[in-house]
Amino acid sequence: MKSVHHDFITGARDTIPILFGVVPFAMICSVAAINVGLTPFEAIGMSFIVFAGASQLAVLQLMSEGTLWLVMVLTAWVINLRFIMYSAALAPHLEKEALPRKAPFAYILSDQAFGVTMTRFSNAMPSKPAYYYYGSAAIVWITWQISAVTGAFLGTLIPQSWGFDFVFPLSFLALMFAAIKDRPGVVAVLVAGLVAIISKALPFNLGLVLAALLGIGAGLLAENVSDKKSGAAAL
Repeated sequence: MKSVHHDFITGARDTIPILFGVVPFAMICSVAAINVGLTPFEAIGMSFIVFAGASQLAVLQLMSEGTLWLVMVLTAWVINLRFIMYSAALAPHLEKEALPRKAPFAYILSDQAFGVTMTRFSNAMPSKPAYYYYGSAAIVWITWQISAVTGAFLGTLIPQSWGFDFVFPLSFLALMFAAIKDRPGVVAVLVAGLVAIISKALPFNLGLVLAALLGIGAGLLAENVSDKKSGAAAL
């Protein structure tokens, strides 16, 4: 039991430096929700139900433009596809955990918790790896929700005339640059950006969905080419 508590606390403690980025991002999501017409309680509900900042911002952008709801759902789904890969990477470390314990922590999986957890696992495996992840994911979720509630009520105090249109591109630019770590990432960004510009005139903002799909495809293709070159060089 001591090891369980230790790994849980260690996971939470190792994640603390990341929280300085979580706080403003969560607040921005709620303030943006207020500025597209949601009530504070609706903004908070969105944060609790969705808990995915990038897709929340994308959906809010589409809402502000009166986009078809089906496009909003598809957009959020495409953006959140990365969590399938995150879950697959974490699965070997959680396979012995009971389902009632795993289910809530599948819901609160985040980019931050995954990044901190897998970095730790690659350096020094905790004695209870599942609880290390639980600690990291829990502190991110708690911080996000507190910040989102704060932003939701703060949003009602900010005049519409101030405008928050700049929030969407700046937030996505920050996420994009943080994600670019190799050549496939650069290819994915360039292709997605080019497609988004070319397909801007498509109805219902379908260009955004098309850009995401083609960007992901281009990144995967570039990664496969890179792996083959590495394999050939090794031979």
